[in-house]
Amino acid sequence: MSRIAPKPTAPPAPGVTARADIVSHTLTKTAVSSLLDRAVAAARDALIERQSAEGYWLFELEADSTISAEYIMMMHFLDEIDAPLEKKICHYLRAHQSEHGGWSLYHGGDFNMSCTIKAYYALKLAGDDPQAPHMARARAAILQRGGAARANVFTRIALALFGQLPWRGVPYIPVEIMLLPRWFPFHLDKVSYWSRTVMVPLFILCTRKPVAKNPRNIHIRELFTTAPDEERHYFRDALQKGGLLARLFLLADRLGRLIDPLIPASMRERATRRAEAWMLERLNGEDGLGAIFPAMVNALEAMTILGYAEDDPRRLAAKRALQKLLVVGASSAYCQPCVSPVWDTALAILALQEAGGEMSPAASTRALDWLQTVQILEEPGDWRVDRPALAGGGWAFQFANSHYPDLDDTAVVAWAMHQAGNAGDYAQSLRRALDWLVGMQSSDGGFAAFDADNTYFSLNKIPFADHGALLDPPTSDVTARVVTVLARVGRPQDKSALRRAIAYLRREQESDGSWFGRWGTNYLYGTWSALTALAQAGVNKEDGAVQKAVEWLSSRQNADGGWGEGNGSYARGALRSEKFASTPYQTAWAVLALLAAGEAASAVVRRGVDHLLHTQQADGLWSDPNFTAPGFPRVFYLKYHGYSGYFPMWALAAFRTLTRHGTIH
Repeated sequence: MSRIAPKPTAPPAPGVTARADIVSHTLTKTAVSSLLDRAVAAARDALIERQSAEGYWLFELEADSTISAEYIMMMHFLDEIDAPLEKKICHYLRAHQSEHGGWSLYHGGDFNMSCTIKAYYALKLAGDDPQAPHMARARAAILQRGGAARANVFTRIALALFGQLPWRGVPYIPVEIMLLPRWFPFHLDKVSYWSRTVMVPLFILCTRKPVAKNPRNIHIRELFTTAPDEERHYFRDALQKGGLLARLFLLADRLGRLIDPLIPASMRERATRRAEAWMLERLNGEDGLGAIFPAMVNALEAMTILGYAEDDPRRLAAKRALQKLLVVGASSAYCQPCVSPVWDTALAILALQEAGGEMSPAASTRALDWLQTVQILEEPGDWRVDRPALAGGGWAFQFANSHYPDLDDTAVVAWAMHQAGNAGDYAQSLRRALDWLVGMQSSDGGFAAFDADNTYFSLNKIPFADHGALLDPPTSDVTARVVTVLARVGRPQDKSALRRAIAYLRREQESDGSWFGRWGTNYLYGTWSALTALAQAGVNKEDGAVQKAVEWLSSRQNADGGWGEGNGSYARGALRSEKFASTPYQTAWAVLALLAAGEAASAVVRRGVDHLLHTQQADGLWSDPNFTAPGFPRVFYLKYHGYSGYFPMWALAAFRTLTRHGTIH
């Protein structure tokens, strides 16, 4: 597996030494072109070196410490402990403890209660002395903030599985939900793909209410300010923040608990078998249920509770799927939430296509040929629940996830195929992709990541959904990616869909000129996405929406010429008015956005390009420790290790292309 690891500041790449000269105009056009050529070539060569023999790119995808802590907890729940691996994961967890004593959701972030509880418990299960300094600091941080009773729903479920709090402290989510009709206010078809895959095996676990073996009597009673069976705080936040609708859902939760003993055993068995069948149909071999860690671990534990033997091929495949998410080093290891080969590969191709050079076409062709083999064409995907006549044509984010292709990956792959030098070789794949994308447009004109019209916002008020991410509504960034490829290809039959999507983007622009970035941090990502789309759609650079976005981007530039934005902007939108340390990937997004808006000759762009040149490492790439995107805003964040590789190269190459035959003023 390839990795761009965080590194100390390294010397610039060979020939990249004239930062101030570009800004002060002391270099000739020829000298600037030569400087860009060397920088782009160094980045291109480094990226191609990281391409797999099969043709794809795969960079690490890192989350907060929760996933790694849960891996240790899973091993203990199953009583299948890999001691050397556990030791390495513990090393990783200790290394990521923050100065505030707890663990954060992203590099440099605030204390997070649930993440800290899981990390503490995982370390204690693995044998760390609770009186050790790092454990004492974590425990004090938890108690100072109200104790473990303040944990979120997923953490409460995890603790209930180990008997650390009573099951009545977990929302009532019986397996009989599987039997509800579609017209019912809550139904699986009304929530997002990730919610469905996580919840179905949880229905089984929360109905059976298992408690893991605990032969060494490892507990965390010291993290509670009250006895663990006093669950008065468990639903407090839902009551305070959810209003009347949340109170109604909580009332339904209590009524459900009262009637639970009256549910016939035959009905419970029928619901369990339906949940089991749903899960097995989507088990996805060694790529796992939903190809995401939370669903995969729930599925493995549910199969264990249902009595699947240790040597059952399905249980073995589920376990292997989880093991394939591990990143194991000499002394440290962590678990990824999923893998991102299609996304990494498609973006790397776009960067290489812009960079050009003798090696780029061959590398791009190998990658596109690989992508063609993993297009999802005839699988019975969940998108067909609401679009039964819509044929497949999308791509998943991971190596395999046939029930759940996503629109963002599909749009980027189609974009790369369309602008390939041998685009004719991919004409059929491109046609199927565009047909599928247009068929997944939501009624408001926008596009979501996996579903269409997944906008049942009242469901975010149910007790289970304290993360507020139960749904998959349309977003500006995904819509922008679809607009980009539809506009580039320009099929007559797509004009109506394109017009409606552009109207959606205009409505979604923030008052300050930016766009919210659902799948990348944050307004810089969203604004890059939207400006790229508007440019491809032929919107004039003098358009008011474009000019307003340019003004916002210009105002956000740092003194060093770069751009930066913190993940805190998802929790507090006002943080858009603050500036953060420059990062290579966010600087690249800003430069690409301004180039799309016709600002190639501006001083703002020159300073941004200059910053990227100055911060390029000796290996030809860039690095940064910050997390690059949310999985779920305010709840779960990700670090795409590849973003500091292909995005800066793409921006430099695009600037070079636009200025090659002109003058840099």
